[in-house]
Amino acid sequence: MRPKVPASAGTTDNSMTPGNELLFLALGGSGEIGMNVNLYGCQGKWLMVDCGMTFGEADYPGIDLILPDLDFIERRRKDLVGLVLTHGHEDHIGAIPYLAADLQVPLYATPFTAGLIAHKLEEEGLTGQVKLKLIQEGDVLDLGPFRVTPVPLAHSIPESNGLLIETDYGRVFHTGDWKLDPTPVLGNPTSPERLRAIGDLGIAAMVCDSTNAFVDREAGSEAEVYDGLLKVVGEAPGRVVVTTFASNAARLHTIGRVAEETGRRVAIAGRSIERYLKVARATGYLADFPETVRYDEAMRLPRRELLVIATGGQGEPRAALGRIASGQHELKLGESDTVVFSSRQIPGNEKAVSHVMNQLAEQGVRTVTERQAHVHVSGHPGRPELQRMYEWIRPELLIPVHGERRHLLEQARLGLASGIPDALVQVNGDLIRLAPGEPKKIGEEHVGRLVLDGDVILPADGSTMNERRRLSYQGMIAVSLVLRANGTLAADPLVRAVGVPVEEDRDDFLRDAAVTAAKAVEPRRDEEALRENVRLAVRRCATLWTGKKPTVEVLVTRL
Repeated sequence: MRPKVPASAGTTDNSMTPGNELLFLALGGSGEIGMNVNLYGCQGKWLMVDCGMTFGEADYPGIDLILPDLDFIERRRKDLVGLVLTHGHEDHIGAIPYLAADLQVPLYATPFTAGLIAHKLEEEGLTGQVKLKLIQEGDVLDLGPFRVTPVPLAHSIPESNGLLIETDYGRVFHTGDWKLDPTPVLGNPTSPERLRAIGDLGIAAMVCDSTNAFVDREAGSEAEVYDGLLKVVGEAPGRVVVTTFASNAARLHTIGRVAEETGRRVAIAGRSIERYLKVARATGYLADFPETVRYDEAMRLPRRELLVIATGGQGEPRAALGRIASGQHELKLGESDTVVFSSRQIPGNEKAVSHVMNQLAEQGVRTVTERQAHVHVSGHPGRPELQRMYEWIRPELLIPVHGERRHLLEQARLGLASGIPDALVQVNGDLIRLAPGEPKKIGEEHVGRLVLDGDVILPADGSTMNERRRLSYQGMIAVSLVLRANGTLAADPLVRAVGVPVEEDRDDFLRDAAVTAAKAVEPRRDEEALRENVRLAVRRCATLWTGKKPTVEVLVTRL
């Protein structure tokens, strides 16, 4: 049996309200890694699960954070009963400080996740503007037509939960992020007995994490990483920097233990790690994490006595490791030192990570990744774990999420081969009716991306980003014209070029462009026609010189 891959369908009516049915709609995280946002619709109401972000890409110059476009649910917020958070990773909660206030609904989260969210809201000056409600293990949320029960699952962060979502039209098990870890270090291991009991209820659909759908082995236990890190750090002759995701609280615990065992003091490089440590301690986790040292004290320690935990393992230039590698940080490294990448590279970040590694190599610093030593395990299920989850939950339908298109399709194939009766591959914007009747795609909704540009939220494909892309690809030329009242030139045109590939010929090019601009001035033309005539002439001149078509801006001043 082949997975269902729905064909395109027409966009649904903007006034569409769920009827006597159970609907599913992903606004993010289906067809991509990161930015997870999922909606369930039933009897006139919507339930939202997670509100994440992703990091900037090469296609978005100057952008650090990319956010989901929640226009669909913002227009229906009167029908939104709540936002439930599965866990505290950035790709599940990172957009909350920027978007949640506009939703005007309560947020439901466990204490650790709520602590992280509260800190984010405080940083943005939004404390009190977003209603944050705590949920505990064993709680059941009655949210309109939805009865939601958090189900603890092992992951790389405390209090990660799947969600049992019950309606009059069937039950859904939404896994969130998970793995099978008998020794998770922080939090409780996944309970097969609990999951079998959920399966016994009868599950119409399972919406499941697809990140490692191609991985033939189990993710592995966090406890195993301790031995690998202990060996690498113990053998390192100088300073050691371990970089990992700030949100991987289990890894922070492991690194702290390794530091104590090897007799090293710990320094923290990265505000996000400091934030996670603070929240973890406040909620009863990482209570035995070693006391940290300031940078000035750290640099005075013997090299073999320092371990630094740093952000920047994905090659982010402004993160701590990027600044250390470029020599722009208070913490300095040299030939006897080691940097351990205790995380997996996110697809698309390979070049950025390689750049940081090469900068470190120029300083003689040794780098260690999961390819050289057992310094990382994934927080997501491999194929054997997925198959065990299928056996426990026994859903009628599998809906893969949390992955690129290829991951979704591969998990669908695995689910069908493992005995699940049906699988449906959807991507962001596909509106799926789960029940009643045969599950199928019934429409397509607008989904998009927003970017955080400085302090401003903009459409990812709006005029600002399109202009910036053009500038980054082609460069820009500015032409200033001073005209007399009769429209003739009062002075030679002034031309400036930015990002135009003329280099040693710059002066000659600018003179030629100025002459070209002067010749294009026709006194009897109206101002807008004059600007356009000069713009086209100067761009043709630039094309002859460079083969590029830069953006040309013409400024006119009349005396």
